[in-house]
Amino acid sequence: MTTDSQAVLTANAAHADPVAAVVIALAILLVAGKLAGELAVRFGQPAVLGELLTGIVLGNIGLAWLDAIKIDPTIEILAGIGVLILLFRVGVESTVDQMLQVGWSSFLVAVLGVAAPFALGWGIGTWLLPDASGYAHAFIGATLAATSVGITARVLQDLGWSRSLEARIILGAAVIDDVLGLIILGVVSGVIASAGRGEAYSPAAAARIAASATIFLVGAIFLGRTALPRLFAAGALMKIQGVLLTLSLGLCFVLAWLASAIGLAPIIGAFAAGLILEDAHFSDYASRGELSVGQLLQPIADFLVPVFFVLMGLRTDMRTFAQPGVLWLAICLTLAAIIGKQACSLGVLARGVNRLAVGVGMVPRGEVGLIFANAGLGLAFNGVPIMNRATFSAIVAMVVVTTIITPPALKWSLERKRAPSS
Repeated sequence: MTTDSQAVLTANAAHADPVAAVVIALAILLVAGKLAGELAVRFGQPAVLGELLTGIVLGNIGLAWLDAIKIDPTIEILAGIGVLILLFRVGVESTVDQMLQVGWSSFLVAVLGVAAPFALGWGIGTWLLPDASGYAHAFIGATLAATSVGITARVLQDLGWSRSLEARIILGAAVIDDVLGLIILGVVSGVIASAGRGEAYSPAAAARIAASATIFLVGAIFLGRTALPRLFAAGALMKIQGVLLTLSLGLCFVLAWLASAIGLAPIIGAFAAGLILEDAHFSDYASRGELSVGQLLQPIADFLVPVFFVLMGLRTDMRTFAQPGVLWLAICLTLAAIIGKQACSLGVLARGVNRLAVGVGMVPRGEVGLIFANAGLGLAFNGVPIMNRATFSAIVAMVVVTTIITPPALKWSLERKRAPSS
C-alpha cells in the first residue's frame, strides 16, 4: 500500500471519530454499487457485475482516500460477514432433498464441472507461474471449480425455460457443485495452512481434511433433521419480534465458527446452515403471517453483500496487466473456465437434452470465484502469499468475462431448440 494511503489512515485516526471514517466509506461503496448494479441490469447483466466493475473503476483512479478503504479493517470485517450472509442465502435457497432428487445426470454434471476446471486451472498455474508453489497452483484450480448459478437461473426464468429438463439438470448440479467446490476449498486451504505451520504435505493429510469437511456437512444435515425442528418450534412460542431471524443468523454464525474451529473455511459453515433449513421449520411463523427467512435476510444482504463485491473490485489493480504474462494468464484462465464447464455436459445421461446449454449454464463464476480468490489473499506459504495481486486481478478478469458472456450464450444455445425439454 502506498505511503499516501497510510498517511490518510493515520490522519483519519488522529482527527476523526473512527465510526465517521467507516460510515463515509460504506456510503461510497453502497451508493456506487447500487447505481452500477442498476446500470448493469439495464444492459441485461446481473447487478453483481456492476458492483464489481464500479469497484474496479474506483480502485484505479488513484485517489488516496479510496485506496485507504481497501485496507480498512472494519470494512474488511463487514465484507466478510456479507460473504457469510451470501453463502447462507445460497444454502437457504437449496435443500438436501433437492440434492437427493436431481438424479445421476445432475450428479455427473456437477462432478465433471468441478474436476475439469480444477485440473485445467492447476495445469495453467504450473505452466504460466512456474516459480509459484504447487499450493498456489492448486488454489488457482480451486477458484475455477465452482459455479455461480444465480446468473443462469435468472436467464432461464426470463426466457421461460426454468421448468425445462435442462434447467432442472443445471440447477440440481449447481447445488452439488457448490458442495464439492466448498470441500475442495476446505481441503486446499487446510493443506496450505498446515504447510504454513511446517507440517509436511501428505495425501493422508489431504484426505483427513476432505473427511472433516464431509463429516461436518453430514453432521450439519443430521442436526437439521433432528434438533432444528424442536429449536424453531420453541422459538415460535416466544412473543417478541425477530425470533426467526435471530435463530437463523445464530445458526449461520455458529456453524461458520465451528467450521473455522476445525480448520475449514467459515463460508462452508454458513452454506451448511442454509442448506439444513427447511420450510417445515418455519411453518409456525408463516401461519401467523411472518416473513420467510429469505425475505428477512434480504435487507441485510442488500447492505452487506455489495460491500464485498465493490471491495473486491477496489482491490483489483489494473496496472498489474501491464506486467509480463498477467494478461495472458487472465486469457488462459478464462478459456479454462469455459472449456472446463463444457466438459460437464458429458455427464448428461438423459436423451434429447441440449447438452450445449447445460455446459453454458455452468460457465459463470460470479460471486463464488471472487469468494475463493479472496480467501487466497489471506493464505501464505513460507511467508509468501499464495495469491498475489497480479494473479488476483487475472482471476477477477476471468469472473467478469464468464459473467458477461453467459446470458447471451445461454439464450443462443437454448433457442437452437424450438421448445424446452420436459
